[in-house]
Amino acid sequence: MTWTALLPTITAAFLASLVEVVEAFTIVLAVGLTRGWRPAFTGSALALALLVLIVLIFGPLLALIPIAVLQFTVGVLLILFGLRWLRKAILRSSGWIALHDEAAEFAKETNALKAQAAERRADFLAGTAAFKAVLLEGIEVVFIVIAVGTAHGQTFWAGMGALAAVVLVLLAGMALHRPLVQVPENTLKFVVGLMLSAFGVFWTGEGLGADWPGADLALVWIFALFLIFALAAVRLIAKPQKGVTA
Repeated sequence: MTWTALLPTITAAFLASLVEVVEAFTIVLAVGLTRGWRPAFTGSALALALLVLIVLIFGPLLALIPIAVLQFTVGVLLILFGLRWLRKAILRSSGWIALHDEAAEFAKETNALKAQAAERRADFLAGTAAFKAVLLEGIEVVFIVIAVGTAHGQTFWAGMGALAAVVLVLLAGMALHRPLVQVPENTLKFVVGLMLSAFGVFWTGEGLGADWPGADLALVWIFALFLIFALAAVRLIAKPQKGVTA
């Protein structure tokens, strides 16, 4: 297996996981700094245990599915998943949706936790917030790893890309003890939307028996076509700035 085939898989898994882990980390950090690290770690640990259980239960079932059916199914799901990310990224870049602000999300979660401080179940509610954040973002990471890795037998390498993202976020978080606002999350979501959409088209074609020109290198020009479309869409629907007349 060549790096030409592996690099797109590892990169897609890493970047997509980086976005999801940063969002989960923001909530867990808010819980830890506001209510203490015990509910933060407890909620996170329970969510991780449930994610492992989900992988152990459903992972082996994928081996029972014929490869062509698996490629087609995963491809269609990736197209839907990738286009959802890409649509939001285009609307953000064109000014119709506010850019995601990790600092604002941290402040919102912190204020919500402080408002619950007087309740008898404050620690339970804080732990639940951490649990939900890790579980919801973690499910997306698991899906992405399985989707970009399974169709070509690269699940291990996709998992390594996701693990690298987790380790990077944890190291940076422990060093900074504040939301990772330096991460260009909106740009990452734009790129990940392009990559997942490109993977989706590629694997849907393979599932249908298509013989892509250049084999795995076809991902490059499929990605390029999506990029051209996305940039054109941003330009065409760009929201006029206040005070600027046509």
